[in-house]
Amino acid sequence: MEFALFCTKVNILILILALCSPCKFIQSPMDYGPSNLLETKSSASLDFGRIVFNSPSAVLRPQSPRDISLLLTFHSASSFSKVAVAARGAGHSIYGQAQAIDGIVIEMDSIPSDIYVHKKRDDESGVSYADVGGGVLWVELLEESLKLGLAPRSWTDYLYLSIGGTLSNGGISGQTFKYGPQISNVLQLDVVTGKGDLITCSPTSSSELFYAVLGGLGQFGIITRARILLQDAPQKVKWIRAFYDDFDTFTGDQELLVSMPELVDYVEGFIVPNEQSLLSTSVAFPAHLGFMPDFHHVSSAKVYYCIEFAVHDFQAEGTSAEQVSSSLVVEKISKQMSYMPSLVYSVEVSYFDFLNRVRMEEMNLRSRGLWEIPHPWLNMFVPKSGIKEFKDLLLENISPNDFEGPILIYPLLRDKWDANTSVALPDAPTGGDGVEQVVYIVGMLRSANPASCAAGCLDDILRRNRQIAEAASAGRIGGKQYLAHHPSLLHWRDHFGRHWNRFAARKNLFDPLGVLAPGQGIFPRVHASALMYMRSQDKGQSRLLLPKRNIFYGSLCVSYNLQLLLSVSSPVVLTSTTLPP
Repeated sequence: MEFALFCTKVNILILILALCSPCKFIQSPMDYGPSNLLETKSSASLDFGRIVFNSPSAVLRPQSPRDISLLLTFHSASSFSKVAVAARGAGHSIYGQAQAIDGIVIEMDSIPSDIYVHKKRDDESGVSYADVGGGVLWVELLEESLKLGLAPRSWTDYLYLSIGGTLSNGGISGQTFKYGPQISNVLQLDVVTGKGDLITCSPTSSSELFYAVLGGLGQFGIITRARILLQDAPQKVKWIRAFYDDFDTFTGDQELLVSMPELVDYVEGFIVPNEQSLLSTSVAFPAHLGFMPDFHHVSSAKVYYCIEFAVHDFQAEGTSAEQVSSSLVVEKISKQMSYMPSLVYSVEVSYFDFLNRVRMEEMNLRSRGLWEIPHPWLNMFVPKSGIKEFKDLLLENISPNDFEGPILIYPLLRDKWDANTSVALPDAPTGGDGVEQVVYIVGMLRSANPASCAAGCLDDILRRNRQIAEAASAGRIGGKQYLAHHPSLLHWRDHFGRHWNRFAARKNLFDPLGVLAPGQGIFPRVHASALMYMRSQDKGQSRLLLPKRNIFYGSLCVSYNLQLLLSVSSPVVLTSTTLPP
């Protein structure tokens, strides 16, 4: 058993040495010792954005968090390695954030799905929760928790995302105003740091790591397990849409809705620039919309707006009184709103169908060949005080008549976000009423159909996105990117602002060599020998410190595998199906 473990460690060292050698890697498929080396998959260089395509030299398909820990422990200790490591969940990044050019991609979906749901008994203190692996999809957690009448409180619009992926970014949807983002609904995490340490952390244990990885863009550790807060799930949802032709009235009603969390459970909204946008955002809404807008004004294109809100219905079979009560809640809310006359629509759907509504839109796009195409998305947090100016900036930089994809816009509340996490929100403007609590999220979820948008067109969209982001981040608007993509370290420093020093200190603490998440482009990879030299300088020494055990393992790898390393050219996948327990 010890010899098998030793062989596994040697093989990982071979992997690391091969990656930083002049040759590309080990030919495959082949079987080498306790670990199987197989040909890599193209999916590791592909994501939902289909804009950036960086191929790794190897892909690790772990069978347990221990496999990840073992890889990162040896990798971070090696003085020879220049290779970075990225964790890949569902591959829904836009700009290659989960890619690792000539590095190692860890495919988290290979770890067996393990979901444990704890439902609090009436005579028990505490809360209901689910323990779930970082590579598990949110839709899988929903399906399992609903069996016990439970569900997470906070969601993303699209459920086919990994737990670890959204928690590394934030995780927002129409419930965020009420319960906060998904990162505000986590009780505990298991994390493998960039140094290979496998740590269980929470707000009361290893709290600095806990808050660092939540919204940390994968910079500090890989989430291998999360304990998610659950609540009772409703049977049905009353789902309402209302239309507007005035932006101030539209945002006023949205802010009214988020001020009533005791009545309202979900609030989102859309800018509707053209007929195609109206149709695409209505695919999942199971009611005929009698709205026939005139998008062509005499002097300019006319833009409309739509509010979408929902009320949970906990009715049981045959309890008509509860059903009437829930309807009265919707009626009470609607009477306070100022939508266009008669342009409000209401349906009742199951809770699962409501949460999984974007899946129907996905299936529609797939059937038309419009899912696996470039998605030059831009998401921005915008303070309430800057939202009208940002809307004008947005519409000036797009062509409303031919814009493809939804434009989401809805309010969140600042006090539902924990300031200890790594997410960068816009600085809070202050006024006579104190700190401005409302922050809007605006998502330009654009598609670039190759049939009508060739490479030059895509480049133009990306250029305009940069212009919008830069203009919105400066001056009066004061916005910040969500799911950020920045071209330089200077831009990242501006992104985190006054929290940059904390972010950098956390990186130095948990991933000092800059091994993790190279696709974000925040920190350069640091060589272990350089770091050890710098640390020796700090102690008044000038000699270079190298761990003897790494030199021994490296020599062993070279002496026993020189011919292997000199004859290689193809990237590989390292699986761990035969790693010792």
